[in-house]
Amino acid sequence: QIAPAIRQVAVMHVPEIAPNVAFLRVIEAVAPQMGIAVTAAEIRNAADIERVVSAFGQQGGGLVVTPSALTATRRDLIISQAARFGLPAIYSFGFYTASGGLISYGINQLEQARPAASYVDRILRGANPGDLPIQLPLKYELVINLKTAAALGLTVPNSLQLLADQVIE
Repeated sequence: QIAPAIRQVAVMHVPEIAPNVAFLRVIEAVAPQMGIAVTAAEIRNAADIERVVSAFGQQGGGLVVTPSALTATRRDLIISQAARFGLPAIYSFGFYTASGGLISYGINQLEQARPAASYVDRILRGANPGDLPIQLPLKYELVINLKTAAALGLTVPNSLQLLADQVIE
């Protein structure tokens, strides 16, 4: 909805991180139904990020940035390169959008970590960690940066803004 003309995306991922590969596979499976071609863009360092964004920026399209320590610590580079080449990008956590990224959709990491204290308490009181249930995220957050959208020449529909948990102006 935020960039309806996009017909191809590069999925930036660290191939050694199994969840990154899982993200890529899911995107590859659903993208054809949306008329979108997917390019797998492996990254392992800052030079790879610059190479991928530069190459894809000359083709046009959008970016999907998977979560990893590399993309989190190099988010300023990714965001500035995406802006330089006019590429709309979606990220997995709100801190990317707060740093100037266009849009994010994912869990709130703080909210996901809060139950950890009760787990630690239960373990210290003698609970077997293997007997404790796995806690999956219950809520996903949509964060939109309107300033970045305007810089990319994108108009964010009001309907999408209303769905957002946070809109950065």
